Amino acid sequence: MTPPPSRRRAPGMSVEERRAMIVAVALPLVAEYGAAVTTSQIARAAGIGEATIFRAFKDKDEVLDACVAEAVGTDHVLRELASISLDEPLPVRLTEAAEALRAHLERLGTVIGALHASGHRRGREPGAGPREADGRPGGSDGPSREGDGPPRDGDGPPRDGRAESAAVLRHAVVELIEPDRAAFRLSPEKVASAFLGLLFTRLQTPVAEADAPLTPDELIDVLLHGALHHPGSTG
Repeated sequence: MTPPPSRRRAPGMSVEERRAMIVAVALPLVAEYGAAVTTSQIARAAGIGEATIFRAFKDKDEVLDACVAEAVGTDHVLRELASISLDEPLPVRLTEAAEALRAHLERLGTVIGALHASGHRRGREPGAGPREADGRPGGSDGPSREGDGPPRDGDGPPRDGRAESAAVLRHAVVELIEPDRAAFRLSPEKVASAFLGLLFTRLQTPVAEADAPLTPDELIDVLLHGALHHPGSTG
């Protein structure tokens, strides 16, 4: 009798791939539930066993910290900006960039806001022990994990993360508008800074409902053409 063919297991994920998958699934749950989200909820949404989470992360706090790092990170929005075709007219490129940056800031605000509202603070107090799956302090025999996670903020010299993020975003916008350098009165670097300044102010400044903020089209029109009907017409 011919033996039945052996079943081959699908290739396993690396630790970093598993961490990235778990974070991608956890982000919308964190945005909805904040720190109250449980590892069992994340596991069900990911279609994995809860123990798999603890082979990639030390505890739930580390999952939440990884979600914050992903929300704060600029990798996703940089890919969006890089995908905008330089063959498009300048206003179209800037409109698409504004939409990508808006989505990035909204996701960041939603995740951070949900965690803050539910009492989570990024990082762990010095000397604090591991936590259980539901976030409660636990003993020293927490679930083991494969490999080590990324270094914590205290493992090296402090970095100005906001300044770094602003710099890389400005560079991405500069690359997006560089083909039109000859049309600008200012350098592309200054135009990019003005664009980001107008956009971030629009998104972060609370206004009355009757005083709606600039639409992306209006913002870009003011950036490119100014606020006057006829520039130079004022005394």
